[in-house]
Amino acid sequence: MISSLNKTVYKAFGLIVSSDIILPELSRVNVVTDVSDIVIEKAELFTLCTEFVSDEYFVIKKGSIIFRMPEVGIFLIQSGNRIVVSPFDGAHEDEIRLYILGTCMGALLMQRKILPLHGSAVAIDGKAYAIVGDSGAGKSTLASAFLKRGYQLMSDDVIPVTLTNENVPIVTPSYPQQKLWLESLNHFEMDSTNYQPLIVRENKFAVPVQTQFGTEPLPLAGVFELIKGDNDQIEVNPIQHLQRFYTLYYHTYRNFFIQQSGLMDWHFNISAKMINNIDFFQLRRPTNLFTAPDLSELILNMLKKEEIVHD
Repeated sequence: MISSLNKTVYKAFGLIVSSDIILPELSRVNVVTDVSDIVIEKAELFTLCTEFVSDEYFVIKKGSIIFRMPEVGIFLIQSGNRIVVSPFDGAHEDEIRLYILGTCMGALLMQRKILPLHGSAVAIDGKAYAIVGDSGAGKSTLASAFLKRGYQLMSDDVIPVTLTNENVPIVTPSYPQQKLWLESLNHFEMDSTNYQPLIVRENKFAVPVQTQFGTEPLPLAGVFELIKGDNDQIEVNPIQHLQRFYTLYYHTYRNFFIQQSGLMDWHFNISAKMINNIDFFQLRRPTNLFTAPDLSELILNMLKKEEIVHD
C-alpha cells in the first residue's frame, strides 16, 4: 500500500486509487486510512525517452512498462501499484484519462496478476458474463442492449478477473461508464448531446451508467466472443477444448505485454483453471445490421436453457 495523503481517492477495479489527476469517471470514496492500492501521479519522465529506440512506443520489462503516445504523453506503470504520467504540452486531459483508465490500468492489473479481458461484462441473475471481441465488434453496444432490459453493467473495455481458492473465476466491477458509438446511440434513441464525446474518437461518447452499475463481484459464468461476418443471420457456435486457451489469450487486454513482462506461465495457469469452469460461445453477427437487441434475446434464451439443464 502507498501513501495517499493530499490526493483525490477513488475506488475502481476493486482497488483504492489515489490520484494527482482528477478522474471524474471513477467513484470517489472516503477512506479511514492514508494508504491506497494504486497511486497515480504526474512527474517528469522525459529523461526516460532514451529507453525508446526508433519508432518504438512501448518498453516492457518485468515489473515495469513505459510507453509514449504522440501528442498525449509518456506513461509509466510500475509494480502493480503506481502509474506516472508526463503529459506533453497541449495534451487534452480527456485523452490522458483514456490512457490511464485503459492501457495503464490493463497493464497494472496484469502486474497484480489480475486477468484483464478486453470487453464488457454484464450481471445477469447473480452471475457475470463477459462479451469479448475486437475493437468495433459491438461489445459495448451489446452490453447496452442488456442494460435496456434492466440488467447491470460491471465493466466496459477492461474486465478484471481473479480466481478464488476453489478456482472459481470472479469479475470485479470497474467503474460506471460505457463508451458508445454515435450509431449505437441513435439505434437506442439516446440523444448524443447528453453525452461527452471522447477526444480521440469524436463519434464515440462516454455514457455514465451509475444507476445500472453492479458494484459487487460476481462469479464469471460465461464468455461470449462477438465477431462480425458476411452472413445475413446470427450464428452461434460453442468454443471447445484448446480453442478456449486461444480465446482467453487473444482477448486479454494488451496481450503483447504478457511475454515480455514474464507472465506467460501465470497467464497459462489462470486460463487452464478457467476454461473448464465456464461456458464459451462465439457469436457471429451480420456486419451491416443492428443486431444487439436480437443478440441479447438470444443469449438470455441460451442461459435459460442452460439453467433448465442444470436444474
